[in-house]
Order: sequence, then C-alpha cells, then structure tokens
Amino acid sequence: LATEIARLALMSDDSKTRFKGDLGVSKRVAWAEPLNLHEVKTISKALGGSVNDVLLAAVAGALRDYLVEQGDAVPEDLQVRALIPVNLRSLEKAAQLGNFFGLVFLSMPVGIANPLERVYEVRRRMNELKESYQPILALGLLGTVGMGPNMLQQPLLDILSSKASAVMTNVPGPREPIYLGGARVAEMMFWVPQSGQIGLGVSILSYNNRVHFGLVADRKLVDDPEAVISRFAGEFEKLLFMTLMGP
Repeated sequence: LATEIARLALMSDDSKTRFKGDLGVSKRVAWAEPLNLHEVKTISKALGGSVNDVLLAAVAGALRDYLVEQGDAVPEDLQVRALIPVNLRSLEKAAQLGNFFGLVFLSMPVGIANPLERVYEVRRRMNELKESYQPILALGLLGTVGMGPNMLQQPLLDILSSKASAVMTNVPGPREPIYLGGARVAEMMFWVPQSGQIGLGVSILSYNNRVHFGLVADRKLVDDPEAVISRFAGEFEKLLFMTLMGP
C-alpha cells in the first residue's frame, strides 16, 4: 500500500495531447456500429488475452489514428492515461445496491502502431494493475475524502484528473434480448461520467452478443467525436485480419 501511495503521488501529469486541456461547457456524444461479441471473444482467446484487452487496444488504435489524421505528433512512447473502474464486489454481494469499485490508471499505448503489439501491451499493463493495490487504494481514498468537506474533495479530484485524459469502462450487459412493455430492446448505450478536468469518456457495453461503443467528449477539446468512434470498428478489423494471417 505504501508503494502504491508513493507511485500515485509521484505520477506525472498525463501527456499533452488534444484530448487534454481546459474544458468548456458543451458536450458532444457519438456511438458506433456494434461489433460481433463472438468474434471479439475468438480473437481474445487466440491472442491469449481477455475481451477487455482487445477492446481497449482497439480504442487506443482509434485515438492514435485520430491524432495522426489531425496532424499531431504521435511518438512511439506517447501515453494517454485512462481511468478505468475495477469491480471489487464479490459475486455473493452482486445484487446489493450502491457502487463498490476502485480505479486504476492505465497508460493506453497510443504510440504503438502495430495492432497486435498494442493488445499484448494492454494485456501486460492491465495484469500489472490487477495484481496491485491501486484499486483498493483509490476506493479507500475517494471514500474517505468523500465524507469530508468540498475544500478537501476538490483538490483531490484536480490532482487525479490531471493524471488522466479519459475515463473508460467496459460493462457486460444482458446476454439475451430483454423486453420493455412487450417491446424488444434493440440496443443499449450509456455515457461515462467525468470529473475534474477529464474531457473524454469511452463506454463499452455488451448486449445480446454485440458490443456497443459510446463516446462523450468536451466540445472544446474534441468537437467531432464521431470521427474518433467511427474508427473503432476499423481498428478491430485490422486486428482480426492480422490474427487470421498469423501462425
């Protein structure tokens, strides 16, 4: 725990990209055509990773492609940190109300051009974070400060938000179609809440064997989120092709 506290305290601010900066007032949202969940699971199994690894790698590729199109420099060591919620609730308590999750800072390998290398790097980094105390530390820290006055809460939020550019979460939804008032629910979507100076939110939701992507962005930073999220499917297609062509 002491090591995690020191690591969090000494963590530098996130890289200076167009995804990080002073926020405005308006938000823009966009969503993409869903992916086939069976295909995502097949690729993740072939690469020895998880569905989350593959999807986050596709997100990193989409962010990279967008920066390149905008004419921004994308060095190999460029990192764009994302705050990712980690569920800490046991299965026995899954039906209880309220939130019980920690947060981890994942450095998205945006600087890596090769889609396969991105998956392996995301998997390596996520495994390190899962084995750390960072989620528990974040839960305890936010829970403790959350009971205090705003003069304590706001500085902590400012510090944490300065170290990341986005919030990203992957939520498993119903595996079978559900109905509301006798009508079948065709698709689902949700938007990730953001705090402090974080202006980008990526939401991933699986429902009825399809994976849905949503993106909410601060208009002052990214006024065309559809140009970012439309690249998700293309990045997965690249990964699919490279996996099929591999040994």
